[in-house]
Amino acid sequence: MNLEIITIGNELLIGQVVDTNSAWMGQQLNKEGFDIVRITSVQDTVDAIKASLDEALSRVDIVLMTGGLGPTKDDITKQTLADYFDSKLVFNQDVYDNVCTLLKGRVKNINELNRGQALVPDKCTVINNPVGTAPVMWFEKDGKVVVSMPGVPGEMKHAVNNEIIPRLKERYETQHIIHKTVLIFNIPEAVLAEQLSSWEETIPGYISLAYLPSPGKIRLRLTAKTLDDSKAHKDIENLVKSLYPIVGDNIFAEEDKPVHQLLGEMLKKEGKTIATAESCTGGYIGHLLTSIPGSSVYFRGGIIAYENEIKERLLGVCKNDLLKYGAVSQPVVEQMALGAKKVLGTDYSIATSGIAGPDGGSEEKPVGTVWIAIAGDFGVISQKYQFGKMRERNIHRSADTGMVMLFQQLTNSLR
Repeated sequence: MNLEIITIGNELLIGQVVDTNSAWMGQQLNKEGFDIVRITSVQDTVDAIKASLDEALSRVDIVLMTGGLGPTKDDITKQTLADYFDSKLVFNQDVYDNVCTLLKGRVKNINELNRGQALVPDKCTVINNPVGTAPVMWFEKDGKVVVSMPGVPGEMKHAVNNEIIPRLKERYETQHIIHKTVLIFNIPEAVLAEQLSSWEETIPGYISLAYLPSPGKIRLRLTAKTLDDSKAHKDIENLVKSLYPIVGDNIFAEEDKPVHQLLGEMLKKEGKTIATAESCTGGYIGHLLTSIPGSSVYFRGGIIAYENEIKERLLGVCKNDLLKYGAVSQPVVEQMALGAKKVLGTDYSIATSGIAGPDGGSEEKPVGTVWIAIAGDFGVISQKYQFGKMRERNIHRSADTGMVMLFQQLTNSLR
């Protein structure tokens, strides 16, 4: 079953607020077998809202909308929808009681703007919003459904999970949508596509393939839309198995999870700890590792050794090696990794030292030159990389690459 999402708000169009609602709804609805065919963001204007509805309803049977339901004059979605569905606003006691309950103790008196939240179109089904003052409105016309929800993410999520998805599934029959993502590192997209050209010809017609590239890695996603999920799972599993003889050394994982989460899960499972020694990445690896709840079980800390003096004093890097080889070198990054492991008392460590850019490079060591080392019971392993000229990309690729190096080393040692 196909549907569209419309998000309303000038703040979305000028970049003041990022539209996270659509991405979240897309994920949840897709899991339940709904196909999202288009996502549109429109201005807070009557014409824009009505035009977007006309276009969406010409293509699909279900439209989900968020935004523009607040109590202030700039929130015009409710009145616009009332006009669109030839409806009039009427007072709803249940909504008003909910508003009073939510605002009790927060305001002295319910003013006219708050009371206005209880005015709803008389041709909609009102769905109570126990976590906000704006109700959810469900419209039906000519066999099609339009649902308007608050734009506040927490309120929207509550409505989708507890009301919208259950109601839609009662009304519509959905198919199984199965995704399988394979994470591949260090192969350019065009090169990978060439390597997989023959493999792609073996993909059954009901399964689609997508290349989702980002710096240094590609997510290869297989998607099946079917009523027979057991056959689809088997076909996809066989396709993934047949990838290994072609690009097996570059396959990092068969899960659509970020590298730092996969590494953290492995460390937690094995009861191991990690530390970081970062120069060019400036603490980014530590930030990623600690962005996962429960990371304190395996992450003990990190040292941001930007200055050579810090590399010497805190990590025990040899001054003569710094003078002879420079900070961006194999001897230095290896000593950084070993120093972090020793000082912080961990099982493993990752160290980075490089030239992130945009300046600071030389003919011998151009911008984007990065040395990465990992240390553990296997000793110390280091590798030189040349990532390019873009600073932010170099930092992100260095962080991902360091964690991939350690993850693959641990994976191989556990086999």
